[in-house]
Amino acid sequence: MADIEPETDGKETSHKRSQRTALMITGLVGVLAIGFALGFLVRLPFDDTSTPTPAADSVDVGFSQDMTVHHVQAVEMATIALTKSDDAAVKTLAYDILTSQSDQIGQMQGWLALWDKAPRPTSEYMTWMSEGGAESMHGGHGQAASDSTAEPATNGDRAMPGMATPAEMTALGQASGPELDVMFLQLMLRHHQGGLPMGEYAEQYANAPVVRNLAKKMVDMQTGEANLMTDMLAERNAEPLPLN
Repeated sequence: MADIEPETDGKETSHKRSQRTALMITGLVGVLAIGFALGFLVRLPFDDTSTPTPAADSVDVGFSQDMTVHHVQAVEMATIALTKSDDAAVKTLAYDILTSQSDQIGQMQGWLALWDKAPRPTSEYMTWMSEGGAESMHGGHGQAASDSTAEPATNGDRAMPGMATPAEMTALGQASGPELDVMFLQLMLRHHQGGLPMGEYAEQYANAPVVRNLAKKMVDMQTGEANLMTDMLAERNAEPLPLN
């Protein structure tokens, strides 16, 4: 027999809703992580091992480390939207982002383990990019620089473009209904726009073919998703956020 929760003044408290959402997010991410890790291990015997192990300061390692950080936040945002949104189009997009980027995290973490490199960056973000390449991340893809005082995620003195601030993540987790949908689309669109130059740089300059191929897939997929989110925001009479 199904358990029936007692009513509390006709509706659930915000504390209980927050706990339930947190548990759903934790469980879903855990299941996906296990599944994609197993999938990566199954593919390992077929990976090309002819490419020399990249250096710690190489494009291959830096891209894999930094993009892992970038993807982890995208997965968190997508999980919130998937578990809380009532909009079918938003939920479908969130599911696609959640599954694809979880898989990509598994691949990048697998490479880093094989290369005996740290799973996350140990110095400033984007030092593996040329100065021009790193600077271009702050003004590309048709977005003006943000005047907001809120800072994106940082590692040392350099900021990671497109990343949501802790305050923005808290607001997303507390939002509901159309407000949640618009906030998710705005934050995820900016997130994609901030990460695209990293993928484009790695596609051109990474040494390992598998890294270049994954970077190209990311660029192609996220470009399409960015265009879709721009259209979805317009349909909801909302504007994109400026790139931070």
